[in-house]
Amino acid sequence: MMTQPANKSYLLATMHGLLGVGAIVGGLMLTIDPSGGMLNMPVSLLENSPFANFFIPGMILLLVLGVFPVVIGMALLKRSHWSLAEKLNLYSERHWAWTFSLYTGNALLVWIFVQVYFIQCVTPVHLLYFAWGLGIQVVTLLPETQRRYTV
Repeated sequence: MMTQPANKSYLLATMHGLLGVGAIVGGLMLTIDPSGGMLNMPVSLLENSPFANFFIPGMILLLVLGVFPVVIGMALLKRSHWSLAEKLNLYSERHWAWTFSLYTGNALLVWIFVQVYFIQCVTPVHLLYFAWGLGIQVVTLLPETQRRYTV
């Protein structure tokens, strides 16, 4: 039978994995078609932003909220060693993937805030992903999750 902390680890890894897969798909679609046409997003959404098209936002989405969370999700399960990530770990008493889980939650919240600022509109999708970012942070900060990733 699985222990409670392991359940939280699987939940956290799943949250990262689902976020990552969705962002990889969306990011690829925006980089392949920077007009936003593949996602039915008009370029006019960017008129208050520094971007002329969706290419750079698509790359940020693809890498920061796509590839990055997938790697973290796998590392949360495998507890893999990565010396560069360990050097960027602000909480050295925790495994780097735990710390990077917090980074991802923060990155998602910043992403949503910036989107809302630029498009000057809040949609249900924004609320969903804002809650997702908060959820990642809450599960990461649960005492049993912190204990599981103490080195």
